[in-house]
Amino acid sequence: MLFDLTGLLSACNTTVFLLGDYSADDEKVLPEFAVVDGIVQFMRSEQSTRDERFLRVRKLRGSGYREGAHGFSITSQGLDIYPRLVTPEIPENYIILRERTPSGVDGLDKIIGGGLWKGSSTLLTGATGTGKTTLALQFAIEGISQGVRSLYVNFQENPAQLARSIQNLSGREEETIESGLKLLYISPVEVQIDSVVVRLFRMIQEQHIGRVVIDSIGDLSMAASDPQRLHGYLYALVQHFAVKGITAMFVLQTGDLMSGFNMDFPMGRISYISDNIISLALNDDKEPCLELTCTKSRGTERDMTSRKFHIAKDGLHIT
Repeated sequence: MLFDLTGLLSACNTTVFLLGDYSADDEKVLPEFAVVDGIVQFMRSEQSTRDERFLRVRKLRGSGYREGAHGFSITSQGLDIYPRLVTPEIPENYIILRERTPSGVDGLDKIIGGGLWKGSSTLLTGATGTGKTTLALQFAIEGISQGVRSLYVNFQENPAQLARSIQNLSGREEETIESGLKLLYISPVEVQIDSVVVRLFRMIQEQHIGRVVIDSIGDLSMAASDPQRLHGYLYALVQHFAVKGITAMFVLQTGDLMSGFNMDFPMGRISYISDNIISLALNDDKEPCLELTCTKSRGTERDMTSRKFHIAKDGLHIT
């Protein structure tokens, strides 16, 4: 009956959706899975406090499609689908950018060979209270002074909470935001990495963003049900930024107040993705002091000496 029905509807040039509740084993034995041209599977993954919804294309006869699980949400307008991020194809006219761009932090550019390469990605690590958000905001605000719009993605402090820091660092919070500092706040309670990526690229395209800060990777890792999926997203994200010439900074909190970057940290393997790694730490061997170390800087000379720094009202200063 199903074979005759689908054949008749195809002859009438009719597009048909057949809906049903199925288990994983049904695909192997039920006839509808054989006669249809496409199979789209909807799934729901239960987390501790929320559910994540995914869809997967299992079959699409005679057509190409993006494999894997794609996140989606149900809204009052229907479904919002977040296609899985994949590594971009390198365009034929792609040219490696040999242009330095200032970090915005007093003394840091000298350590990393004259500034950050345009289109590079920097991993900023450190324990609580070592100045990660301050440095990341300085980097974003410096982009504005260079005529480059910046996007600051935050999962902990909403724009109202960041306003004081922006005011202290720039001296003019409202003018800085009007000049091109864009803020994207997403509650860590409701984070779905698929939707974050879609919103991120939408803002990059609409606002012509040249610098991006993601604060922090730890919040994304807590929201990701699959560590490998998160790792794949971060790798693809870095590659997209490189192709588009976007200079990015990823913030990662590590250990306790006395620890710097730890390669055994569960997210440590993100280090090979990054072009630069800058570690902030509290050293209390004799007199407590904050120290900055550039442990990696791809394609350039760097000073690996740990440098003391202090955090003032107007930002972080390396001595």
